[in-house]
Amino acid sequence: MPSWCRRSSPIAPASRRRCASPLASQYRSVDDSYAVGGLAGLASARWRFGLSASREQGDDYRFPGGTAVGTRFERNLYGVHAGLQTGAGELFVEYRRSETDPSGNPPFALDMVYFNTDFVQGGFRGQIAEDVGLTVRLGHVAVRHLMDNQTLRRPRAAPAQARATFAEADTMTAEAALRFGSSRAYFEFGADAELTDRFVTITNPTNPAFFIQSQPDVEAERYGAYLQWRGQLGAVQFELGGRIDRTEQSVGIPLLGAAVPMGPRGLANAFIASGRQASDTTFDGVARLWVESGTFVPRLTLARKTRVPSVLERFAWLPTEASFGLADGNIYVGNQALKPEVAWIAEAGFDWDNDWLTLRPTLFYRRVDRFIQGTPFDATPGVINTPVEMVASMSGDPTPLMFRNTDAELYGADLDFVLRPLARLELAGTASVVRGQRRDIADNLYRIPPANLRLSATRTSGRLAVGTELFAAADQNRVSRTNGEQPGEGFATIGLFARFGFAEGLALEAGVENLLDAAYAPHLAGRSRVGASDVPLLERLPGPGRGVWARLTAQF
Repeated sequence: MPSWCRRSSPIAPASRRRCASPLASQYRSVDDSYAVGGLAGLASARWRFGLSASREQGDDYRFPGGTAVGTRFERNLYGVHAGLQTGAGELFVEYRRSETDPSGNPPFALDMVYFNTDFVQGGFRGQIAEDVGLTVRLGHVAVRHLMDNQTLRRPRAAPAQARATFAEADTMTAEAALRFGSSRAYFEFGADAELTDRFVTITNPTNPAFFIQSQPDVEAERYGAYLQWRGQLGAVQFELGGRIDRTEQSVGIPLLGAAVPMGPRGLANAFIASGRQASDTTFDGVARLWVESGTFVPRLTLARKTRVPSVLERFAWLPTEASFGLADGNIYVGNQALKPEVAWIAEAGFDWDNDWLTLRPTLFYRRVDRFIQGTPFDATPGVINTPVEMVASMSGDPTPLMFRNTDAELYGADLDFVLRPLARLELAGTASVVRGQRRDIADNLYRIPPANLRLSATRTSGRLAVGTELFAAADQNRVSRTNGEQPGEGFATIGLFARFGFAEGLALEAGVENLLDAAYAPHLAGRSRVGASDVPLLERLPGPGRGVWARLTAQF
């Protein structure tokens, strides 16, 4: 239950209700954006009811040297939730709708015209007997999505290259879990399922005879079950868990319009003649151990984690920039021979917490068998001697990548800390470093973030708090040669912030981001595809320049 609207005490009269209404609004000068949102709720000893809504809108953001054209955005969110107390449990229902109106998408060839998502879920959670808990949940997610290069993209694509891609997806989810014991010592088992239907069609809005069903009648079903046990052996506490999943995927027969050229037609025919189905059974396991000994808490995690290839990674028969979220400007094609990834994970660290210091360092190692990564389509990249390379070349990239299983390892360290040297002064920070390498060949993994550090210092005096924040990232020269990845330059930005509490529940926050107006481009930033922007084509999108921001928060 949201903390802003808790149920009244069970012994309070049913007529006694509590209500909470947190509100927030924000302005940001670097993109002339605003955000406003709020929650409103009512609750009694038996029931609760709440509403939520927010809106965000912004223009193209500015950076040192220009404007990143094509980065404007517009988003809305609405929601309603309710719950009814039944004995020691609760029946609940929730609905949310997310709407993205015309918004720029510069790392891709197409911008968003709309991206509407409806979430609904309901179920029961609570105690059905002493030390016996039950959770049952059913849910549905519906996505309707349109992208094109006509509505926002400047300059607009010529009529022959005009594109509009329609996508829709529906996902049904279900889960049930039974827990025996308390929160610190229990045994739990459960099952869950996820069933997804998806359809994607690429069209030319100026030519009704041009359409390609790039992901037709996609079906993905996953059924799983798990066991989890938390207990204690002497001073050592532990959590043990394991799960099994069965995943089945299939894709229908793509249809193409009369205006589609022969290259994509040939790839479609080859895809139709292929299996277009896959099934996998995967096993996961984890063991977490720790010792609660006051200030010092050592901890260890060992795990085996699997990942089934996505439908896109397996069945993308048409070479496109769809890349399972990479947004790197490359053209990718799927691979039906992909096997699930298997990661062997080890993490070790400790928590240290006293009056003046909180410290949480963690060392980690992941050995991944069958790691899925885009690799050159064949042994002669740049030589157009296959139908896939011919079609990719027609889209502007003669060196397409194919998703393949490789072997990899990742290792590094994370650190969180809070230092309180004086009563009113707090220093806080996070740091991360990760190294990723291929094990099958001598190369680095693709798109690994550089070492980075975030530090803040805050001084509090009564209702006023002021501070400064530093974010820095190192150079990234360990890049993938096989993917033609370019190195990334390090950078550092400084910000200022302040907070003043007018009264309980009412506060004003303000600050300056990128105080020194540093010019930088994060290593993992997408590459711009907008021709009218001050960011050159296929260059990394820069970070925002200097700007002020203000936020007002209130709770009634």
